Amino acid sequence: MHLTTIARAALRVAAALLIGSIAFAQSTSSPPPGFDGKWLTKLTCPEKGNTEGYTWQFASVIRNNNFHGEHGTAGEPGYLLIEGKIAKDGSAKLSATGIVASRKYARGVLAHKGAEYDYNIKAQFEDTKGTGTRDAGLGIVGRPCTFDFVKQ
Repeated sequence: MHLTTIARAALRVAAALLIGSIAFAQSTSSPPPGFDGKWLTKLTCPEKGNTEGYTWQFASVIRNNNFHGEHGTAGEPGYLLIEGKIAKDGSAKLSATGIVASRKYARGVLAHKGAEYDYNIKAQFEDTKGTGTRDAGLGIVGRPCTFDFVKQ
């Protein structure tokens, strides 16, 4: 009988230690990233030369630090898809692919309604906001479009 009491006490101590170590591990693990959630993306491209400027606002989402935003209807003129991974420090290199909506908003001799285009975005996110800039390409064709991101 004496061994049974000792065995029960040992099991209680082992269980308490196990529960304590699980609680400690949970308290020292990294919290989930603060970027996940719904975001509002604002893209502003100023006029340049004979090309008119424009501003688009559209919903985006971040899940597991993966950014995904779409403007317009896939496959149609005016469509834009932005995707990319956000690093733990909030920095991101996002990829944009789209379809030209109108010649008056697109730069370049080959730009026309329905033409496909792509570019990269250098972005920086914080808890509830972020900013980004479009790469300028060769500088001759591109223009300095900017991005503002606001967590909803």
